[in-house]
Amino acid sequence: MSEMSFEQMLDESFKTIHNGEVLEGKVISVREDYAVLNIGYKADGILTRDEYSNTPVDLTTVISVGDELTVKVLKVNDGEGQVALSYKRLAAEKANKRLEEAFENKEVLKAPVVQILKGGLSVDVEGGRVFIPASLVSDNFERDLNKYLNQEIEFVITEFVLSPKKRIIGDRKQLIVAQKEAAKKALFERIKVGDVVEGVVKSVVDFGAFVDIGGADGLLHISEMSWGRVGNPRKLFKPGDKVTTFIKEINGDKIALSLKFEDTNPWANASEKFAVGAIVTGKVARMTDFGAFVEIEPGVDALLHVSQIAKHHVDKPADELSIGQEIEAKIVDFNEEEKKISLSMKELLPDEEVEDTVEEPVEEATEDTEE
Repeated sequence: MSEMSFEQMLDESFKTIHNGEVLEGKVISVREDYAVLNIGYKADGILTRDEYSNTPVDLTTVISVGDELTVKVLKVNDGEGQVALSYKRLAAEKANKRLEEAFENKEVLKAPVVQILKGGLSVDVEGGRVFIPASLVSDNFERDLNKYLNQEIEFVITEFVLSPKKRIIGDRKQLIVAQKEAAKKALFERIKVGDVVEGVVKSVVDFGAFVDIGGADGLLHISEMSWGRVGNPRKLFKPGDKVTTFIKEINGDKIALSLKFEDTNPWANASEKFAVGAIVTGKVARMTDFGAFVEIEPGVDALLHVSQIAKHHVDKPADELSIGQEIEAKIVDFNEEEKKISLSMKELLPDEEVEDTVEEPVEEATEDTEE
């Protein structure tokens, strides 16, 4: 048998490798755009930054001499006698396997949003990318997705396809819906009419405000916002306001809220405060053809009939009064059961005014007769 040449013996001392093989390599030098690895072969391995990551990176900032990397052989001979290696492809294969397992097991994943794309979010799971369409980001329409950038979110993979075209889809919406349903169920199991609850105003409409009480929204109707009259709910509340209310009614999955706590009820001691004969001051709140309603205490309006405004004849309240005007009047009737109070300004007018005014109607009557 002929003796082997030195070159042949050297070749025999190194292992053989094949395209697609996964092996360990030790970094022996690093530059910005490539790294050289000793892979136990007669030729060194070359790892370019394009094969390190999909994101352009200076390799000197992520790899150091002496590091050991698990890489995949792309070509045993890259044309220059060196071995072309890939780090990202091996990582992608591992990531795809991880994502496939999560898909099959319906696992809830938590990962950072690394990119805002047209129509959705791109999420990184151990080097693998998952696309979450805008329609599956939340249970409500999200106009601006930028707030999710670099945020960790939870989702499940609902579609996993690698060929002919890679398609890995995530869904965050179904988790949010499920969480809200669970919270709603737990809320209805523990609440009852009369409970005092903390909430946050979600929206304000003409007829009231919707308040999130932790699991469900309750309606705070305009009539339950105050013991007094409320003209515009938007002047009292805005989205984000924190409110303490109590549950007035539960009807199926609908909750009616109220701010009219009994200990603040202005009618609680009304019979003492507003007894017939008492003199009160108040502001004209609104007017009709037959009289003016005067707020004599927040939540308590009393009627000042047109005939009780003055000693002389008054055609309509607006001839003598204006909205917001403060007046003094005497309580002439009190009906606690119907919550009705009647006032009179005329009762407080001095007797001498009768003499000054009694002739006026007579003269008017005479003029009407002549006509």
